Amino acid sequence: MPRETQNRSEKKLKQPRGEAHRATARDSQTPTPPPARKATARKVKTEKVTARKVTAGRADTSAAASRSKASAASRPTTFDNSHLTTSDNSHRAASPNSYADASAGSRVAASDQPRVAASHQPRVAVIGAGRLGSALAVALSRSGYRVVALVARRAARARRAARALTPPPLALDANRLDLLPDTLDLILITTPDDQIAPVAARLAEVLAARHARAQQSSQQTRARQSARRRTPHGVALHASGALSSAALAPLGAHGFSLGSLHPLVSVSDPAAGGGRNLGGAFYCLEGEAHALAAARRIVRALGGQSFSLAARDKALYHAAAVIASGHTVALFSLASELLARCGLSRARAREVLLPLLASTLDNLKAHAPDEALTGTFARADLSTVRKHLAALEDAGDVQGATAVYALLGKRSLEMAARRHDFDPSVVTEIALLLRRAIRTSHDE
Repeated sequence: MPRETQNRSEKKLKQPRGEAHRATARDSQTPTPPPARKATARKVKTEKVTARKVTAGRADTSAAASRSKASAASRPTTFDNSHLTTSDNSHRAASPNSYADASAGSRVAASDQPRVAASHQPRVAVIGAGRLGSALAVALSRSGYRVVALVARRAARARRAARALTPPPLALDANRLDLLPDTLDLILITTPDDQIAPVAARLAEVLAARHARAQQSSQQTRARQSARRRTPHGVALHASGALSSAALAPLGAHGFSLGSLHPLVSVSDPAAGGGRNLGGAFYCLEGEAHALAAARRIVRALGGQSFSLAARDKALYHAAAVIASGHTVALFSLASELLARCGLSRARAREVLLPLLASTLDNLKAHAPDEALTGTFARADLSTVRKHLAALEDAGDVQGATAVYALLGKRSLEMAARRHDFDPSVVTEIALLLRRAIRTSHDE
């Protein structure tokens, strides 16, 4: 190869190597920030932003807490009932005049929640620490509610009832309703019927006085309180079977949703009633939609079942309950008196009649009343009816026993005639004897 050509080839080979060398040299001279230093810079910047946000959040929280304390200091008695209402939105949408039950397709709502949520114990004041009030207080405290106040006509009675609860609630006499706690979720009035309206009026006076004191604070606070008064935020219930929620009307003007909750059960021992009796009872509910929802929640917590009625039907409902329960006791007492005329002691008469009454109840559990009926009138036994009426007259018509026998006999005869093809003349003769006995008792 000629030397000139060889030199040109070597020059071409050397040139790229030099350019690569120079590029490498330039790259080595360019400073590169360490990766750790970049990460550190970003971290410092993020921490500064976070610190500013935390500081601002603490300031907002502090200001909100200050405003809340200032509002609470001048706030009248308020009642947070959100946890007493059911989760079913249909209850909230129901009108105050709607008495439909929570269960679909049935007028009876079965228990499906034995206790309220453990996250919050609703605070309850029970006014009226008699047998029913004390039993309900015990049952509520065992079902997740916190009874914080018990009121009785005398403070000593309230203190005795309070000892059955843990923790013991505040015990007050009826003249110190002004000492009730400011924060309550439910007021339950269990006084005798003729005292319910006066108690509600007195409570309204207490709330009005507290509101008047709060109005002296500031215009802003008064505006907030006025808004609260326009929205139902509390529940007031009474436990009367005959009265409607209208007896609590004075409390309605103070933002309460009103209702009634009547346990259809006989309570003679508060300790026993607080557990076994009330737990399996049916409860008659009536009132405004918000109060009905709260009452259903209470019944489920107690383990009972509920049905609702219109206000106009309360008195008739209660008359039926008295006939079934109270009059049964009166009939038992009358029957015991008649057995005593036969020579049995009162204690022995009671012992003899109780199994008979128990078997009758068993028949009623298994059959409809017409099918459960047994005895003289179920057979249309004319001769026996004559003997009964004569014996009652000879005994001196003990405590109106003849009229009681005749009135209930007339009903029994009608029930039996619906199921059996009796001789019409026999039925007519028995009915005539019973009408004469009723007239004779009324004339005397």
